[in-house]
Amino acid sequence: MASNMMKFVSLVLLIFLHFSHGTDPQPEQIHLSSTGDPTEMMVTWVTLAATNYSTVEYNKGGLPLTIQASGDITKFTDGGSAHRVLYIHRVKLTGLIPDQMYDYHCGGLEGWSGLYSFKALKSGVDWSPRMAVFGDMGSVNAKSVSYLQQETQQGKYDAFLHVGDFAYNMESDNAEVGDDFMRQIETIAAYVPYMTCPGNHEQAYNFSNYRNRFSMPGNSESIFYSWDIGPAHIISFSTEIYFFFQYGLEQVVQQYEWLERDLQQAASPENRALRPWIITMAHRPMYCSNSDGDDCSKYESVVRGGITSKHLFPLEDLFYKYGVDLSFWAHEHSYERLLPLYDRQICNGSREEPYTNPCAPVHITTGSAGCSEDHDPFPKDYPPWTAFRSQDYGYTRMTIHNKTHIYMEQVSVDKGGEVIDKMMLIKDIHGPEAWIPKNTKN
Repeated sequence: MASNMMKFVSLVLLIFLHFSHGTDPQPEQIHLSSTGDPTEMMVTWVTLAATNYSTVEYNKGGLPLTIQASGDITKFTDGGSAHRVLYIHRVKLTGLIPDQMYDYHCGGLEGWSGLYSFKALKSGVDWSPRMAVFGDMGSVNAKSVSYLQQETQQGKYDAFLHVGDFAYNMESDNAEVGDDFMRQIETIAAYVPYMTCPGNHEQAYNFSNYRNRFSMPGNSESIFYSWDIGPAHIISFSTEIYFFFQYGLEQVVQQYEWLERDLQQAASPENRALRPWIITMAHRPMYCSNSDGDDCSKYESVVRGGITSKHLFPLEDLFYKYGVDLSFWAHEHSYERLLPLYDRQICNGSREEPYTNPCAPVHITTGSAGCSEDHDPFPKDYPPWTAFRSQDYGYTRMTIHNKTHIYMEQVSVDKGGEVIDKMMLIKDIHGPEAWIPKNTKN
């Protein structure tokens, strides 16, 4: 009897070790990303065991799933003490029909996911992409998730822009916090492309959890890339390489040179006529009115003016040179909309309509999706370029209506989904020719 009991205990222990050490081949953490091509969609997921299959089965208009695509499997070893191993699966779906709804599942004969669906992005430039924009969302206190889940199932979005800081932190507990977060966002990211940029909370082990878990366009491991959607060209890049020099100054040089090439191409007359809106997203703002001592609260912001005493690789001048229209930021756990601004000078379109044909870029900080670090404070006073600010948890909705109009609104979760701020950005002219000489700014 004792011998049988010991065998039973040993069997239970083996089963426990089997699953606790990550030997489950079942697909999880499923999420989509856009390549910028409406006939394609990237599907990424994780298994906690090595498998022989990395397959997506899909079809338009429901079952049966008669189309099959295969992809690659990457073994990712986390840098924590347990050296946990995750298997990252990436499959690119091609030949999609733009604006067509597809059902899909992923995995293989060792385990399949549940059934999900997505709509391929529309083709061309004459349509109105709808996006949710937010940053700084953790697996704990993720106040905005339930609202985003509901709106995703209602078909309100064509893409998400997550402007850095995930999970808090992905590498914590030997990357199990990262697993929890990716499972949490599967409820939105498995249905709509989830586009990202790195934040400071991703920096552990040279941003390895971020670089391995997400699949963004290009070959820069998701650190910087650009993609097109409707009448907009969207650029995602890293502000973190301006602060974590242990990973090498060459990353700053590489990204800055790439940024200039990408902006130069996007700002060419032929591309600007096709997609006039140039929108950037990165984690740390150039400007903010928070009182926490972050880079954006300083007169000489590193992100804005460049690094070292020589002000190398300044981003504000670069964006002004090529006529960037709109910049999204996060990092500050708050929401702040600025008046059009360059070199600390307001440059409104007019006193009555500041966002109609402004002569400088517009900055929006939206870092209040909800995390364990709660809010960042504001002082009572604020600079003249702050048009609206709030500490409410929430997120930003954006609709790029056409080549001349972008509408944005801020949703307050604290107020039950109430819209607390609205703004219409109108531009009849795009590019540096929309700016006016510095000495004649309003």
